[in-house]
This record gives sequence, C-alpha cells and structure tokens, in this order.
Amino acid sequence: MDHPVPPGWLPLSPCTSACLPSPAVRAGGTQALRLLAIAAVLLTALVTVPFVGRGPWLRACCRGLLRAAGVRLRVTSACDGWDGVLVVANHLSWIDVLALAAVAPVRPLAKRAVGAWPLIGRLARSAGALFVDRAGLRALPGTVAELTAALRAGDAVAVFPEGTTWCGAAAGPFRRAAFQAALDAGAPVRPIAITFRNGDGEPARAAAFVGAQSLLDSMLRVVRTPGLTCELAVLADLAPVGDRRALARNAEAAANSTSATRPVRVSARSHLMAGSIDALPGHRL
Repeated sequence: MDHPVPPGWLPLSPCTSACLPSPAVRAGGTQALRLLAIAAVLLTALVTVPFVGRGPWLRACCRGLLRAAGVRLRVTSACDGWDGVLVVANHLSWIDVLALAAVAPVRPLAKRAVGAWPLIGRLARSAGALFVDRAGLRALPGTVAELTAALRAGDAVAVFPEGTTWCGAAAGPFRRAAFQAALDAGAPVRPIAITFRNGDGEPARAAAFVGAQSLLDSMLRVVRTPGLTCELAVLADLAPVGDRRALARNAEAAANSTSATRPVRVSARSHLMAGSIDALPGHRL
C-alpha cells in the first residue's frame, strides 16, 4: 500500500487498517486458551511486580506475556550492559514495549494517560515508567529534565521517537527532544530495530497496531497469527556528541538499516513540531 504523507503541521502516521493483512483463521479453542494465558500472566504480574520491583521478575513476566500471545522473541545484540543508556526504537505495536522490557531493565516513556489506565497503569508505574503530558509543549522542558535525571542516575530509558505506530512497510522520522536528554546527561544512545516476521521468515504486518483498531482487536489479530516472531536488533551505541538533530537522524538511519522499511518524510510544516515528544494521533504507548 502507498503511504502518502497527510497534510498538516503534525507528523501523522499514514498507516491505517488497510495496511494490515486479512486476519488468519485459527481454531477458536486456541484463541481462547491464548487469551486466558495472557490474562493469567498479566494478573500475576499485577499482583507481584509492585512488591518485587523492576528486574529479572518483570522481564520474566514480559517474556511470559509474549509467549502466551504466541509471539516468539529473537534478539541479536552488539552491546553489553544497560546502565544509563537512552534506548530508541521504531514503533510498530504494543508488543514493542513488552519485547524491550523482556530483554532489558528499561524505563519506558509513556503518555501520562497510560498511568491512569486500569491494571495497565499500575503495571507501568511498577515498571518505573516515565510519563509525559502530551497536551502541549509547556511540559516539554520538564520531561527532558526528567529523562536527563533518570539517565544520570544510571537508568536505561526507552523511547519511541516516531511518536506513534507505523505498519512496518514505512517508518516515520525520529523526533528530536529525547535526544537532548542524552546530550545533557552524556548518555549513549542505543538504537534498536524492531521487525515482525511470519513463520516463513517474511515481514509480518499482522502485529502492527495501527488505524482504528482497539487494543483488543490487535490482540485478537496477534493470537490468530501462527508463527509470529518479534526480532530485536540491538545496534551499536551512538556517542552523545553533536546536536540533537544529527543524533536523531543517525539513530533513525541505524534503526531503518536492518529492515526493508521505507522511511516516509513529513512536510516542512510538520517539522515545526519535530522537537516535541508530544505523541501523534493514532496508537502510542
């Protein structure tokens, strides 16, 4: 499908439900068992993680959620250690957050509304999530300062700089504000390329959380998709030097270099907001 860039000053994702394949047909019993397994692991995490805290147990719970959904996780890494690293990745699905948390002790950056969601909000807070007010630019300096403080404290912080989800056949530009935190903290930037594949190894769009789908719609599509694999390519760190524009551009190029994703550039007017962490309309976590 073509991906025309929508007009306007916000860098919108043009991906819609038309980007998705027809849902796979899977036995109803298998779907039900997977949904029950997801619910069981999620409830276990909700009860235990607030007391155990971030660490190996949280990563085990995230791996369990992926396994319950029928998603295999494959990781290739060029790096060791996660202390004080700004992790940046392309954004395709709600699965991205689980996959990152399954392999590293990251603190995700999420919109403030997520913290108020039933169940999910509690788990996000227990995972050490940082929250951003997406209503405008006034809170942006405070968000950058909070990210900087977390990085200086030695935390790994995960950000999806595109600001919204894309289908995987195309990708959006990396927005720059979070990279200022890396520069201010002197923290390395670690790009991660996320790719979904079918059982035959071909790129899979079934996991993409785009368009008018609800979270439940997307979960049902995922559990119906056999042989779904989420690949994380952990790439070499980028030194926190230069300006945030160049750092964002280099991280974006690295994340796109490992897949057939075609970057989509936004119009000049869209770049008026390129420095904001404010999320784009669509699905963002």
